[in-house]
Amino acid sequence: MDLRSEKIQRILSKYKFHDVAVEELQKIYRIYPEMLPSTGTYTFSDNTQKDLLKLIGNVPVNYGGRSYNIPIQLWLMDSFPFTPPICLLRPTSNMVIREGKHVDKEGRLHLPGLHNWDYPKSTVVGLLTEMISKFEEDPPLSSKTTVDNKDPHELQAFVSNLQINDGERTHDQQNIKVSVIGGGDLGMSSVMSILSKCKVDKLVFIDVAESSTKGGSTDLEIFSLPKVEVSKDLSASAGSRVVVVTANSWSSEQSYASVVQNNVDMYRGIIPTVAQLSPNAVMLIASQPVDIMSHVAWRQSCLPPTHVIGAGCNLDSERLSHILDINLNTHKPAWVIGELSDNKVAVMSKTGHSSNVQPEIAAGSSSTKPLLDRAFEMMKNRGQRSWSVGLSIADITNSILTNKMKTHSVSTLAQGWGGIGAEVFLSLPCIMGTNGSMRLAGVSLGQEEDSKLRESVTSLSNLISQLRI
Repeated sequence: MDLRSEKIQRILSKYKFHDVAVEELQKIYRIYPEMLPSTGTYTFSDNTQKDLLKLIGNVPVNYGGRSYNIPIQLWLMDSFPFTPPICLLRPTSNMVIREGKHVDKEGRLHLPGLHNWDYPKSTVVGLLTEMISKFEEDPPLSSKTTVDNKDPHELQAFVSNLQINDGERTHDQQNIKVSVIGGGDLGMSSVMSILSKCKVDKLVFIDVAESSTKGGSTDLEIFSLPKVEVSKDLSASAGSRVVVVTANSWSSEQSYASVVQNNVDMYRGIIPTVAQLSPNAVMLIASQPVDIMSHVAWRQSCLPPTHVIGAGCNLDSERLSHILDINLNTHKPAWVIGELSDNKVAVMSKTGHSSNVQPEIAAGSSSTKPLLDRAFEMMKNRGQRSWSVGLSIADITNSILTNKMKTHSVSTLAQGWGGIGAEVFLSLPCIMGTNGSMRLAGVSLGQEEDSKLRESVTSLSNLISQLRI
């Protein structure tokens, strides 16, 4: 694949995983040489734009004894190949899109391989193979003279879920290790809650010197709790299944950006080392501000985005579901999403607690809003105390260790969800298991809720741009 053009080189140089992306592109060319690279500006549904690489070509399809070339284009996100491409049909002037199970009326493809993208198990080569198979079952295009006359039905906006790991791996069930990095009340609360909630063989508590939230390690050494190892060396975390980071480095700096920068600088001495020592771990961030620090940890760790999450709005979500269930008798899960700030909003599940199907977020409606608003009002003045957050962290950790596949609202890479074009971390409902997080598909929110999310995207983007990560 010829990637030597100035435009392609300029855009490709901005890709976060440049070398891996180039290697994947060459693999695609060897199997599908007709898929050619190009550049363009992709416009997301929130009208933000980004210069990206795209692949344009035809895939061969056999249908009814005849061969057809289906024109497609694949937009590659700047976190490719860890993020799935946006796949679109390119109908010619004499073709019409046939809306169906895997194709919406705009020509965007919604294949299982995109929904469950899991690099390196998932690749564009495999995706194209799946695409051909689905197209042969149900052709996505037809000529204008044979177009199906059925009325199109509205499809909810689909956003592909990130499900990324480093391939199949089996875990030694006799070596379940969790590390908590950062002392103080939250670190201690996390340790005690994880010991109570989770079945672990070893829990390592590392009280880092750079953190301003210190304390607890000496008491743990004095009273010598079973399964707990106290250390000041990051190497003690090696081989962890989950790494919880609670460390904060507060200072008397004048500006908020300067205060956050201190945390970022501290993380630079922690995150890359921890990621190298436990490359298969899920990193759970509880430092503040959690959405920013989760984003920073992802950037510094070079781990897949599904393996770096923040505690985010999980505590608020559990409280909200409890109030709706006990006080308001709804018996449906609900989640608080967005930034951990006044801009967070509530959404509800389509299905009840006892349903065996994968949960889906219900679109914003006038019927659910009053109920959610009332529950939100009942939640007021319930602060996020250290012991409460510690319990929330333990609950997320337990879902990961036991592969529970429970839906938590955790801070995760939100790019692509609900048309969000910016690279930001927000709390979104994610199914949590051994291989990390898998986002639920996005939906249309109410005007007020959507406005709050967009405001958070802007403010978080502005802050992250000021930081030296």
